[in-house]
Amino acid sequence: MAGIMLAFPGGRHKALTLSYDDGTLADRRLVELLNRYGLKGTFHLNSGLFGIPGRLAAEEAASLYTGHEVSAHTFTHPTIARCPREQMVHEIIEDRKGLERLTGYPVRGMSYPNGSYNGDLKKMLPALGIEYARVVESTGSFALPQDWLEWKPTCHHNDRLLERAEQFLALHKTQYLYLMYVWGHSYEFDHDGNWDLMEQFCTLAGGRESVWYATNMEIVDYITAYGRLQFSADLSFVRNPSACSVWLSVDGRHVEVAGGSHIRLTQEE
Repeated sequence: MAGIMLAFPGGRHKALTLSYDDGTLADRRLVELLNRYGLKGTFHLNSGLFGIPGRLAAEEAASLYTGHEVSAHTFTHPTIARCPREQMVHEIIEDRKGLERLTGYPVRGMSYPNGSYNGDLKKMLPALGIEYARVVESTGSFALPQDWLEWKPTCHHNDRLLERAEQFLALHKTQYLYLMYVWGHSYEFDHDGNWDLMEQFCTLAGGRESVWYATNMEIVDYITAYGRLQFSADLSFVRNPSACSVWLSVDGRHVEVAGGSHIRLTQEE
């Protein structure tokens, strides 16, 4: 029987994602940095607040985030756990509608505004089309989340970012999957005067062949596709009913299971 483990695309065992909230004008500079160094981010936006002072206009947001992910952050950024359920529904659905008009694709994730959430809200999210939601509590670790609707990042960018990046890049045990997840608000770089920190991080972490650079939703979709793989009882073959490829480590070999394919994993005896 083959020894089979999930791998990230290309057989990698490390992934990096970033998550930034509110859609402020400083996102222009942040997106330029990420593009320059080949990193990917998810940008959580309030479609009801486009165009107010300090925030992007809807027309600019429609093009700025190309190559990254636009995700929900509620329509008007309330402390949502204090709101009636009807308002929770309104805030999430209206934000999705506004953002989807801009992007042309379904918006399926979010971050909780003001870090505010509760159990009732979490239970509602799948019915509102939300498949993941990021919180603000950081773990300091590089593990995949146990709960996609309470996705805890590795760190805020002001929390030992370069030190954590060096730790992440030094990880070498391929029997584990590692995810570094950085979050924040781009306006904080203006406020704190530390754009050089983010450029140092991008220089250090970008352009690494061993790292999969992904948006939040790409990671969720990939892990979901792995969960849908259909293995034979003896693990000799597998079928992938999803559209995207999934990579496996099979007795130390990297094997791509293309979307819609049915492949043998072991040599016939």
